[in-house]
Amino acid sequence: MTFEELKPKVLDILHHDDKIRDEKLLQICRLLEENVDYYDWVGFYFRNGDKEELVLGPYIGEPTDHTVIPFGKGICGQVAVSNKNFVVPDVKAQDNYIACSLTVKSEIVVPMFVDGKNIGQIDIDSNVLDPFTDLDERFLEFVNEEVAKIF
Repeated sequence: MTFEELKPKVLDILHHDDKIRDEKLLQICRLLEENVDYYDWVGFYFRNGDKEELVLGPYIGEPTDHTVIPFGKGICGQVAVSNKNFVVPDVKAQDNYIACSLTVKSEIVVPMFVDGKNIGQIDIDSNVLDPFTDLDERFLEFVNEEVAKIF
């Protein structure tokens, strides 16, 4: 399924008033993981109040021990500080990478903003080397813009 085909499905999930926010986020994770071949782990991390750390939210994929990530640590922690997308074509080439699984080869993390403040991010791991393109970035920015509206 193309990103353009996935966009209305994301909107449909977010506009169901009968579901709580975490259920919607989990459905989005599942939608992406099931419909993008190289999205092997899809999850959200959110800022933990005023603390400079991220807390794992809804996700689909292998369980992770990384439920709390300090700002600056790993790819997610770096995005929390930089407020910029981070695409890692090969995780083995990253000094500040936190390994979640031996099968992960690449990662993309895109921040989410509410009223200009970084509240969290979507994190995608892939078992494929260098699969992410500008299209992934634009699509995940769209997802985060829409998700931000329910916060």
